[in-house]
Amino acid sequence: MLGSKGLSPTDLRGMTDGHLRVELKNAKEEVFKLRFQSATGQLAHNARLRAVRRDIARIYTVMRERDIGIRSVQEEVSQ
Repeated sequence: MLGSKGLSPTDLRGMTDGHLRVELKNAKEEVFKLRFQSATGQLAHNARLRAVRRDIARIYTVMRERDIGIRSVQEEVSQ
């Protein structure tokens, strides 16, 4: 798969807050590297940049769901 690395919303909701923060940090670093490659003309697959940005949005969405109480880690574990 060229896009995301298996970060579906279901997978993300099963992760702990700490693991989500680690994934977010890694994704942001990857976007930085991909943007640098794009600027220098070395990026082979432009779709990868878009996919990583969407992964970041998914992570932020799951984190926000937990902040406002739509879903919690306990709900996902019990289902």
